[in-house]
Amino acid sequence: VQLQASGGGLVQPGGSLRLSCAASGSIFSINLMGWYRQTPGKQRELVATITSTGRTNYADSVKGRFTISRHNNKNTVFLQMSSLKSEDTAVYYCNADLRDRWLARHDSWGQGAEVTVSS
Repeated sequence: VQLQASGGGLVQPGGSLRLSCAASGSIFSINLMGWYRQTPGKQRELVATITSTGRTNYADSVKGRFTISRHNNKNTVFLQMSSLKSEDTAVYYCNADLRDRWLARHDSWGQGAEVTVSS
């Protein structure tokens, strides 16, 4: 099972960016999908999560600015980021709580997408 993230880059403050993450491999089902972020010297922190039924949860720091969504048929999760601030600069990691076709549970992570918010 692999998670492949894409969509990172450099954006000016106030701008927008969309991250995508696709899970591939012998997947039976995916329960929770989410995005986390990490800056040098700090612990990885939750940004947003979404269940298979569409229930979402956001960090207070991104509420009203970020939107998480998913395409269940394509095992893909998205993070639409708007009104970006310099403090949003980080490496963003996607995560999936899934079961493979042998029903073994996996806590899978993508490779990280770097987001830099700077003028």
